[in-house]
Amino acid sequence: MASPDFIHVWARVYKDLFCRYQTMQGRYVARRAGWDTHGLPVEVQVEKQLAILGQKAIVEQVGVERVHAGCAANRPHLLGESSGSPSASGTGPTWSTRITNVPSGYVESVWWNLQQLFEHGLLYEDLKVIPYCPRCGTALSSHELGQPRSHRRMDESAYVRLRDHDANEHDLAGATHLAVWTTTLGRSLDVAVAVNPEIHLRARRRCRRRGRLVESVFGAGVTPSATFPGSALAGVHYERPFTDATLPEDVDACYVVLADS
Repeated sequence: MASPDFIHVWARVYKDLFCRYQTMQGRYVARRAGWDTHGLPVEVQVEKQLAILGQKAIVEQVGVERVHAGCAANRPHLLGESSGSPSASGTGPTWSTRITNVPSGYVESVWWNLQQLFEHGLLYEDLKVIPYCPRCGTALSSHELGQPRSHRRMDESAYVRLRDHDANEHDLAGATHLAVWTTTLGRSLDVAVAVNPEIHLRARRRCRRRGRLVESVFGAGVTPSATFPGSALAGVHYERPFTDATLPEDVDACYVVLADS
């Protein structure tokens, strides 16, 4: 929960537009205001008030109970600000009968529904790549990603070093690692690595890199110990970067394939 922002007023106006139209057609439309009072915005505000930063500080410095009490204390103030935004924006929901997820009955009903899903076999555990906030130490919901200034331009590529498994079976000048450039640090590395068969690779200190990238990775003045074509890497297996998921025994993965030139 946060103070009303442009995105809140904008969405509220659009919702009110359809209700208002039906009312003008002579129909009775009950419009109750609703506000989500949980989530990272109110937690971040409390962190600022307590002069702390991140989940680790919450657990080790002040305690979860104190932060929880601060979030509860901030809700009446933010609800008060929100109650004035409908009249200021010209929308017409009834705020006196507003719906919030603060009451214990609401929270308990959510857990009850979750329990029903589990008991009916509709709840399962799986793996999924999701946005993550290293500062807060939590996953980010689609609502939180919609907050203003939540997206910042950044370099989405990285170099990853992967250890070889069967380098001795290939003539690779004793190199034992791959230096891979990737824009997808997710599960793609758990499948294969592609190399252009026509480019020339260089080995330095037992690590293979594309020839013209040696200086950009190691710095100027570096002398490679060997040079060979990318096609020499075909079939080389490497150590999996992620081991939290088990691969089937009959699946051959994590090896170098030749890309289309």
